[in-house]
Amino acid sequence: MHSMTGFGRGSATTDEGTATVEIACVNRKQAEVVVQAPRELLELEAKVRKAVLTTISRGRIQVSIQFERSGTSGSPVSVDSRLVAALEGAFDLISEQTGRRVTAEAADFLRVQGVIRIEDSGLDAETAWPAIEPALEVAIEQVLAMRHAEGDDLGRDLFTRLVLLEKVAAAIGMLAPGRPERYKEQLLKRLRDAGLELELTDERVLRELVVFADRCDISEEITRLDAHFRRFREYMTGKEPAGRPLDFLCQEIHREFNTIGSKASDAVIAQHVVEAKTELEKIREQVQNVE
Repeated sequence: MHSMTGFGRGSATTDEGTATVEIACVNRKQAEVVVQAPRELLELEAKVRKAVLTTISRGRIQVSIQFERSGTSGSPVSVDSRLVAALEGAFDLISEQTGRRVTAEAADFLRVQGVIRIEDSGLDAETAWPAIEPALEVAIEQVLAMRHAEGDDLGRDLFTRLVLLEKVAAAIGMLAPGRPERYKEQLLKRLRDAGLELELTDERVLRELVVFADRCDISEEITRLDAHFRRFREYMTGKEPAGRPLDFLCQEIHREFNTIGSKASDAVIAQHVVEAKTELEKIREQVQNVE
């Protein structure tokens, strides 16, 4: 079991330069890979996505790629000093001719082509990939290690809460068979209180007891809950991503407890159902973090 959150950072160097890759993962129902890289390296996005999705199946994965070429120095942005001085001189001349001070603003310089030059970075995706690929692999390994460690913590918490659910379901299962008998006693008491001295052998009383016993039978729900609990454990201990199936099982377990609460018509069982649904909500919140 893996968590969906994690972080990893990898770095690798070749003769062409040094690549640094950072990966940050957060929760998301589907898999989404977002690649941030210099424009010259964006053609590698397909390779990066394939490498990530091979090992990560769920979550929002943000991949940041930086590449620094070997032997490069200086700034990629340069300023044409002669052109700047000429423009400044032109504004001084305008001031002299108009008799008032005319000052050049930043926008005036930026509108003139060639004042600021952005040098070609010289990055090439094909030559950068031999450094990016191993850096990406290291970052992925770190992400998986963190997701696995957090997944272990999630698994222990889910197992503990699942045991509580199983105990609640077992307690309900022990109370359920006695529900018709308790209803019979309540029914006879209400009849006596109303002044209706009907015997237990009366056909109307028997019919009411039979109908109630059939209506409050929750044996099927208890059986399905046991099956859901077993499947829940199988998904938690399996090797496949368990987030989606566990989320589905939480919905099914919630449905069974709802049905039990409505069919049993018993205060004690209803209290157990409330306890189970409260614990199940905590499980569902944790499952949202599982890949």
